[in-house]
Amino acid sequence: MGIVTPGIIPASELLGPGAAPAPAWLARWTGFAADLTPADLPAAVVERTKLVLLDSLGVIAAGLQEPECRALAERLAARRPGPAPAPGSGLRLDPRDAALVNGCAGTALELDEGNQYARGHPAIHVVPAALAAAQDRGTGGPALLAAIALGYEIGARIGIASRLAVAMHPHGTWGTVGAALAVARLNGADAAGIGRAAGIAATLGLATSRRTMLEGATIRNAYAGFSNQLGLTAWDLAESGFLPERDGIATVYGSVIAEGFSAAAMIEDLGTRWEIARNYFKRHAACRYTHAALDALARIRAEAGPIDPGTVRAVEVATYVWAAQLDHPAPATMLAAKFSLPYTLAAALMRGEADVAAFRPEARADPRILALARRVSVREDPAMTARLPAFRPARVTLSLADGRRLSAEVETNRGDTEDPYAPEEVRAKFRALAGPVWGSARADRIAAAVAEIDRAADLGPLLALIA
Repeated sequence: MGIVTPGIIPASELLGPGAAPAPAWLARWTGFAADLTPADLPAAVVERTKLVLLDSLGVIAAGLQEPECRALAERLAARRPGPAPAPGSGLRLDPRDAALVNGCAGTALELDEGNQYARGHPAIHVVPAALAAAQDRGTGGPALLAAIALGYEIGARIGIASRLAVAMHPHGTWGTVGAALAVARLNGADAAGIGRAAGIAATLGLATSRRTMLEGATIRNAYAGFSNQLGLTAWDLAESGFLPERDGIATVYGSVIAEGFSAAAMIEDLGTRWEIARNYFKRHAACRYTHAALDALARIRAEAGPIDPGTVRAVEVATYVWAAQLDHPAPATMLAAKFSLPYTLAAALMRGEADVAAFRPEARADPRILALARRVSVREDPAMTARLPAFRPARVTLSLADGRRLSAEVETNRGDTEDPYAPEEVRAKFRALAGPVWGSARADRIAAAVAEIDRAADLGPLLALIA
């Protein structure tokens, strides 16, 4: 094999005979991912990863109650039954189909967690693939947590190290690499195997469109599902002898679908700064860009007391550029409503909160909500845009029939690293989503199993509960 330079994977291992050495950043990353043991994870990372897993199971189970997600699960289960659960559906699927279905369901309600620095949602691109890969391997809980944390880490860091084209939606892009790395890790891959799987996965991401979310085209919810499925496929391709480009991640995320890939960002504080430990959780069932305005509205109501929605003559919103684009007053679908600031604020004013029910057909047909949404105006404040990505500000002003103007401004979203939800608030969210699906007793048993998963030698009991 010849002399191996420290930190460099021999080209013959990663790419085949005659190839140039793997880039130093990738060699360091794959070595780190292969060598890390579950015991190496800091306690705070273990606890956050357990919360992320619990949160993901809740949003998947609730999302699988949506008609299109349920129909997809039933079609695939009838065609190709298998051992992997689609949580909350009572169905078991082929692992690849389960990864697709669970990724779709996990994004359907706009309640999956995310990472503001990566500008995306790493967990829902990794957890379904990791659960599918762990299904028949006798994997223990510590190994699952390590795989999820590592898959989350590389996906999030690609998001940090690059900037996607403006027209791209982040779902279905770098999450594929995260899924592939988690799967490779669960299959016991060495550094070279992890590198091959990650490199192959980099070229398998989707050509996603941001317009899907603005128009309410629910194919957008399938993007994360395909990332999970393709992560499993990337591992099989790597193990079958397919070879990746030498530095395909840097190529794809530096010049093909994104710009300015920073190899330094991929390894900065690697092993000491964990992206999963600075994630955010969501309680509003809407696009995160609406959350600052919703939090400002909640502050107005907390300070002013009950407000009769019928007395609201106008609602003015000033916010950053990405949120200001969500200005459609009459969204046609549930997904489009979740990406409409006028609708979301009107529904929250009328119903008290922007929960799952606020976007159901009954609420979207409510003439009072629709009339109020037409009185909401949204504009960009360049000074607020300049504060991205560390802050996500919004200012909301209500003009009332009695002449009062009530206003509040927030800098960050509840749930962000700067203003996090307490762990018990995340667990309460899980119970609210999972209780109607499994019943409160089973939901509590699932939560207890996840809380103890870092000490579980076998995932069988948890998988049986969610099935």
